This record gives sequence, structure tokens and C-alpha cells, in this order.
Amino acid sequence: MISFFVKRKKSFRNAFKGLGTVILSQVNFRIHLTVLIVVVVAGLALRIDPTGWIAIITVAGLVLAAECFNTAIEFLGDAYTEEENPFIRKAKDIAAAGVLLMSVTAAVVGLIVFIPALLNLLK
Repeated sequence: MISFFVKRKKSFRNAFKGLGTVILSQVNFRIHLTVLIVVVVAGLALRIDPTGWIAIITVAGLVLAAECFNTAIEFLGDAYTEEENPFIRKAKDIAAAGVLLMSVTAAVVGLIVFIPALLNLLK
């Protein structure tokens, strides 16, 4: 039973190490975090409802996770070869497209949540 918890502790340590790597090495991840902070402050100021918070938290988590997956694919491709490889290039481009799609989805969800809140403020 103790070994179960020791293994979980190691898993969490590795996950936080990976999170630190992506934060320190990826400008786009830091941009997403900055936007998230602005969104949270705006959500608190506008008092968005719990359903809006669920939507915002969900898409924010998905954007950050997509950026982590994209970074992992980039690191794997770079570890495989420093030379230009068309298959690695395609994999990196597709991973980046996933981040783009998730970011656009998050922006649309943000508009759906924040436009009514802003309109209520103007009443």
C-alpha cells in the first residue's frame, strides 16, 4: 500500500516537472496563462454565473493541455533528429493546428460567456 503512494508521489513530481518545463520553455504557454489571468479577473469583476465558470475553466484547461501535447511532440521530434524531416514537420504542424483550434474554440466560448455579462453591466 505504501508503494502505491510512493509511486503516485513520483508521478505527480514528474507532472509538475513537465509543467515547469513547458512554462519556462514555451512563450505561447505563458501567453495563454496571461490571457487566462485576464479572463479570470474579468469573470470575477463581471460576476459570471457558475455555468460560465465551468465553460471557461474547461476550455482554459483544454487549451493549456493542447499546448503541453504540442510541446511534447516538438521535443520528441527534435530529439529524433536535428535535420529537417517532412514527417516530423507534419506532426508538429498538426499539433500546432490542434492548439489553434482549441484556442479559437476557447475564444468563442469566452464570447458566449462574456457578451451577456457585459450587456447586463450596461443595463
